[in-house]
Amino acid sequence: MELALSKEDRAFAEEMRAFFTSEIPAEIRDRLARGLHPSKADIVASQRILNEHGMAVPHWPLEWGGREWTPLQRHIWSEEMTLAHVPHPLVFNTAMVGPVIATFGSQELKERFLPKTASAEIWWSQGFSEPNAGSDLASLKTSAVRDGDNYIVNGQKTWTTLAQYGDWIFCLVRTDPTVAQQRGISFVLIDMRSPGVTVRPIHLIDGGYEVNEVFFDNVEVPADQLVGEENKGWTYAKFLLGNERTSNAGIGVIKNRIARAKRLGGEVISAEPLLRARLTRLEVETMALEMTVLRVLARESSMPAGTPDPVSSVLKLRGSELQQDAAELLLDILGPAALPFRKERTVPDGFAALDEGAVDAMPTYFNWRKASIYAGSNEVQRQIIAKAILKF
Repeated sequence: MELALSKEDRAFAEEMRAFFTSEIPAEIRDRLARGLHPSKADIVASQRILNEHGMAVPHWPLEWGGREWTPLQRHIWSEEMTLAHVPHPLVFNTAMVGPVIATFGSQELKERFLPKTASAEIWWSQGFSEPNAGSDLASLKTSAVRDGDNYIVNGQKTWTTLAQYGDWIFCLVRTDPTVAQQRGISFVLIDMRSPGVTVRPIHLIDGGYEVNEVFFDNVEVPADQLVGEENKGWTYAKFLLGNERTSNAGIGVIKNRIARAKRLGGEVISAEPLLRARLTRLEVETMALEMTVLRVLARESSMPAGTPDPVSSVLKLRGSELQQDAAELLLDILGPAALPFRKERTVPDGFAALDEGAVDAMPTYFNWRKASIYAGSNEVQRQIIAKAILKF
């Protein structure tokens, strides 16, 4: 198998690169390049530009803004966006709820939500995990009881990323508690401004505020905001979670972190053979992971839609490990310069006045511990690899 881009794909990559570096405002890309997290305004502004040029939701159906790109072209689009330090379209909108509505929703739901979801006029949150239903998601307890033309929703979701910005939340709820766990779950859309919805922040070890608890206390949800059929939500959730096979490898994220380590730590790296060895190993293993991504993409084009590829577990496992390795390497290269709050410095609100390395090196190191858990824990991925690939 030839694991190199064709002339046409290289031209496509150059086209993407030129677009991202000319159409997305430089001040947004510069902030991301320095390690600052994009604001809500940055994400929305970037996504609206992408949407205006037909580049926000290339994997959606054509009638709702999609492009007939190959899996490899979609991969190139995503990687070039990352390498150009462009905020990705909001994942909850474009990679999660959007494809579910487009595939399983009624025509009314499609017309009502898909245009505003693609343009980020609606900011979606994901209501899946609960305090006692994370890895074992099918044990969720949040209930939705039919009452005339409404469902009455009660329960709690947790680790709800960026819910402080949410306009709507797509939720897995239990609509039939009398059947097997997976069979009694439905997929509903809830306006977060509804009476009875409460969002409470969870402050993290990295000092940030990224995730939340969301409480539902007798929330009335119109029954026409059910996606698909009642009690078929588990099917839609599996579709959602399997929608992207290669994105969790995070190749572009790792490459950006390596480039930043080289730029900020040039003299230290030159003087320390062990750091050079770690950097070289990280670059080689990232290249090997990228080759695996290309193999998966080559196979994906010949596989029926929705067919799971167990090799994607390798991508998630190694990708999360290498993302963590890259964060740790930058932290070690910077040393004391990575400490965000030093006694000799008066720090204003936020991190903007700090040395570039201190802006995010240590917070990112702590935050990326989560990569071992999200999108299926690494322990689960090893079980999949053992059973499906190694035949253990």
